[in-house]
Amino acid sequence: MKLLNAATAGTLESGDILIVLDKAPSGKGIEINLKSTVANQFGKRIKQVITETLNKIGVEGVSVDATDKGALDCTIQARVKTAANRAFGITKPTWD
Repeated sequence: MKLLNAATAGTLESGDILIVLDKAPSGKGIEINLKSTVANQFGKRIKQVITETLNKIGVEGVSVDATDKGALDCTIQARVKTAANRAFGITKPTWD
């Protein structure tokens, strides 16, 4: 898949996460920049959920800017998938 444009999903409301997906400067892998009020406690897990979700849907070569406000894993997954749909111009996703 070719990334068409940068895309966002989510909000900065409490219990949500804002995901900005763009091309990685290196063009390879998944680069994550996380800002979170709970980064000390859950930062590793948040990055893991983002990485696992992108790997599951076959996305790489992207940069992810994530601003977390206490989102649950299911919310993180939904926001990552939505941002990926928008970034790749997918109107009918084939992944769960």
